Amino acid sequence: MKRIVLAACLLTTLQANAQVSTGIFNRFLSPLTISGYAETYYGGDFNNPLGNTRPSFVYSFNKNNEASVNLAFIKGSYITSTVRANLALAAGTYMNANYAAEPGILGNFYEGNIGIKLSRENNLWLDAGIFASHIGLESAVGKDNWTLTRSIGADNTPYFESGAKISYTSKNEKWFFSALALNGWQHIKPVDGNTIPAFGTQITYKPSPKITLNSSTFIGSDKPDSSRQMRYFHNFYGIFRLTDALAAAMNFDIGFEQRNKDSSTMNTWFNPTIILRYMPTAKTAIAVRAEYYDDKHGVIIASGTPNGFRTWGFSANFDYHITSNLLWRIEAKTLSSKDNIFTRRDGSATDNNTFITTSLAVSF
Repeated sequence: MKRIVLAACLLTTLQANAQVSTGIFNRFLSPLTISGYAETYYGGDFNNPLGNTRPSFVYSFNKNNEASVNLAFIKGSYITSTVRANLALAAGTYMNANYAAEPGILGNFYEGNIGIKLSRENNLWLDAGIFASHIGLESAVGKDNWTLTRSIGADNTPYFESGAKISYTSKNEKWFFSALALNGWQHIKPVDGNTIPAFGTQITYKPSPKITLNSSTFIGSDKPDSSRQMRYFHNFYGIFRLTDALAAAMNFDIGFEQRNKDSSTMNTWFNPTIILRYMPTAKTAIAVRAEYYDDKHGVIIASGTPNGFRTWGFSANFDYHITSNLLWRIEAKTLSSKDNIFTRRDGSATDNNTFITTSLAVSF
């Protein structure tokens, strides 16, 4: 009889401990979410370049005449009221092009950061690691952008950055401020021989749900100390919801970089972009984009031609949401440059480039 009682007590204790353990485990897992994204595409370049790779200044959707994956990632996020962390590993032609300078496994780190809330009363955070860039209107994730392909400006400013940042969001969520110390201009591993960090700021103002205004800056060098040329860059964009169906976005970049080390002479580049988007139904959208990129000194895009890189771009795309998490898109885009900077398969050069791209994106 005693044995039966002891066994019953032991079983009860084990069940209680199991329930406690399960409760603790569930509380630990509750802030953890797993998500994923994959975007396949096929592009046809009318110049049909050798190697089936689009011009070197194109870093997203850069394959020609072959079905490819632009970006695919799996992401884990852990978010509580005081701690947040993200880890995402990725692959695709976007990763191959943008992370080419990163050694080993770093070339697959789409995101990896941890943040700590610094104030109980205010939305003030300190984050460190690898995170999305604070610069620009467009991001790497296609479904979050109004257009299928990225603009010239987006492809030639940082998509990601690494370092530390402190950020504050006002209680009414109209203002966002951030200050950053970074490992350079789109780098996880700093440039060899560069011993100084780069710095950045971001200010976002949302006076109403229909208007977003953003100002972002970057100060730093993308070269070793021995040949240091300081770079100063500013990005401004505005998003305007004109009606329930119609919206407009304007982006303007301007940058300055020392012509030589310790020089007071600056090379300048700039880039305006305008995008209009119309959503006739809940499942469809049409967007048109006009852009101009002027980098006559070849600071960001070196063309090696007399007038440098001075290029207009125009595009139009159609989106159809097959389901809430499955998006099909098609886009036609043409680029026209002052010089013959585009090459055809036969090796001849031309001043224009037209291509059509279609994509299918799924998220969960």
